[in-house]
Amino acid sequence: MLLKVGDLARRTGLTVRTLHHYDEIGLLKPSGRSEAGYRLYSQADVQRLHGIQTMRQMGLALNDIGELLAGEGMAPERIIGQQIRSLDQQITQATELRGRLTMLRDGLMAGAEPDMGNWLEALALMTTYGKYFSSAELKHIFQNWHLIEADWLVVKDLVRSAMDRQLAPDTPEVQALAYRWMALMLHWMGGDLDLLERWGHMFRTEPSTQGRNHAPPGEMIEYVETAIKLRMALLEKYLTRDDLRALGHVPHTHWTALEADVQQLLARARPPHHPDAIAAALRWNALFDQLTGQRPALREKLLTASANEPLLQAGSPLSPPVRAYLHAALAHAASASQPAPL
Repeated sequence: MLLKVGDLARRTGLTVRTLHHYDEIGLLKPSGRSEAGYRLYSQADVQRLHGIQTMRQMGLALNDIGELLAGEGMAPERIIGQQIRSLDQQITQATELRGRLTMLRDGLMAGAEPDMGNWLEALALMTTYGKYFSSAELKHIFQNWHLIEADWLVVKDLVRSAMDRQLAPDTPEVQALAYRWMALMLHWMGGDLDLLERWGHMFRTEPSTQGRNHAPPGEMIEYVETAIKLRMALLEKYLTRDDLRALGHVPHTHWTALEADVQQLLARARPPHHPDAIAAALRWNALFDQLTGQRPALREKLLTASANEPLLQAGSPLSPPVRAYLHAALAHAASASQPAPL
């Protein structure tokens, strides 16, 4: 079956002028001519036209398309594959744009009408964020901020106090803050280490992101990361990256409440086998289950790391006397649960 140029134009939505132009530049020459001299197009010509239009939609110039098509046939599967890739690219771009517009709309609905300065700042930040994250990742990060906001503001103030007092990164107080900082960041990113590392890299390399919207200033990032690197170097001797991804989140208030309750038991000289002591030990056990996702192997790794590394102990949310007391109480609870020998 052969199509005249007018029929081909009508059925493809192109103009006769376009098809004539393609013929004149050698991009799409008809396979034949009628006795009256009309251009006639075959199925192979139509397949080639499909390929030309696909590459036009991908933004290629006609000269470039001609070079690509020179000397080779356009198999139907190759033509369709090119069009699918082009559509996938357009879908990705449209999805990304939609995500960014949604975030902008939500931000406008949540706050007051922005002035020009707000618009410029938002545009600059979104441009910077876009170098490192997709709109879906940014949406996840921003939506999860409420999970850590209250604790984060407290920790940031405590870190500033430690900096003002010029405490060294390996002191127990700073190590405890490094532990809280790490835990909050990992919780914020949903345990995604890759996301966390890219977020940290962005803040280290993009000064425009520092100190905005509760973000720490550059000198604070450098100070805390020095303390964190000390901890990570020790943790990586015992834990894999998969182990770190598996860690759950225990709010700091749960640790501090347990610390305070056990300190009271110690002040009252309650022995480790006392019911209140065993109840506290079971609370500690439950918190550890929450931290490790009830993975006994991960629990053992954490306990081994803490026992062998004084720096990790220094950053623990529980003091050494409290940990020793809870260990003893937990041992009593375990022995009490064993059946009596016959």
